[in-house]
Amino acid sequence: QDPGFASQALINKKLNDYRKVSPAGAKPDSSPKGSRGLGIRAEFLKQTGTSAPRSPRQDAAVTKDESGTQKAPWGINIMKKNKKSAPRAFGVRLEDCQPAPDNKNVPLIVEACCKVVEDRGLEYMGIYRVPGNNAVVSSLQEQLNKGATEINLQDERWQDLNVISSLLKSFFRKLPEPLFTDDKYNDFIEANRIEDASERMRTLRKLIRDLPGHYYETLKFLVGHLKTIADHSEKNKMEPRNLALVFGPTLVRTSEDNMTDMVTHMPDRYKIVETLIQHSDWFFSDKEDKGEKVSPIPLG
Repeated sequence: QDPGFASQALINKKLNDYRKVSPAGAKPDSSPKGSRGLGIRAEFLKQTGTSAPRSPRQDAAVTKDESGTQKAPWGINIMKKNKKSAPRAFGVRLEDCQPAPDNKNVPLIVEACCKVVEDRGLEYMGIYRVPGNNAVVSSLQEQLNKGATEINLQDERWQDLNVISSLLKSFFRKLPEPLFTDDKYNDFIEANRIEDASERMRTLRKLIRDLPGHYYETLKFLVGHLKTIADHSEKNKMEPRNLALVFGPTLVRTSEDNMTDMVTHMPDRYKIVETLIQHSDWFFSDKEDKGEKVSPIPLG
C-alpha cells in the first residue's frame, strides 16, 4: 500500500472527526497560526514519527520566547553583535561612565554640565545653590541613562542653568563609590584635623594624588571648574565657602553614609572642599611629576 495514500487518508479521517465535534457553522482553522489545526497535524506527525516544518516567523517567535531576545530562524541575533550600547550615566562607578571625548578619565556628563555652566552661568547669581525643576532633571537623567554617546546641548532642557547644576550635583550624589572613595574617607577626615597647617596640606595633597585614576582626574576637573565659578563670585556670589557648603556633603562621603558621620564630619567635609577650591593649582599641579620645583605650601 502506498504510504503517501495512507497518510493522506489518515489526515482526512482526522479532519472529518474534527468537523463532527466542531460547533455548528464553525469552520476548522486551517491557518498555520491556529492552535486547533496545529494540534491535529501535530498528533498525526507524532504517529508517523516525522517533525513538522515551521515557518521562519514561528521559529523566530519560539526563539524569542526561549531567550528573551528576538533571533532569526537559525538562532542568529538580529541585533548587531559588535555594537555595544553606551553605559548608563547615573548610579554607576566613574570608570564605567561614558567618557568625555577629550579626557577618557572624566565622565561625559560631568564635562557637559560644567561646559554649560561656564559658557552661560559664570555670572548667574546663586549658581549651584538654587535647585532646578525636579521633573526636568529626572527627564534628563532618564534620557542619559538610556546610554547616550553624545549630548545635544541645543535641547531646550539644557538651557536652564538650575537644571544643569542640579544634574551635576545629582550625578555625584548617586555615585556608588564616592569621589573621595570609601577606602580613603576616614584618612581625609583625619588629615583635615591635623593642627599644623603645612602638615595638613601635605597630607591632603598626598591623599589626593593616591586616588585611583578616574577619581583623581574627575576631582581635578571638578575642582578646577568650581575655582572658575569662585573667581566670578563678585557677580555670582558663590565664594569657595558657599560652593563648599553645596558640594561638601555630596563629594566627601561614604557609600553608606550614616547620620552620625553626617553630623560629626560635616564641618570637615565643608573645609576639605573649600581648601581644595582655594588652592586648586597647588593640589593638582604636575610640576613635581615633571621634576620641576613645587610652589611653597599654602597655609590653608
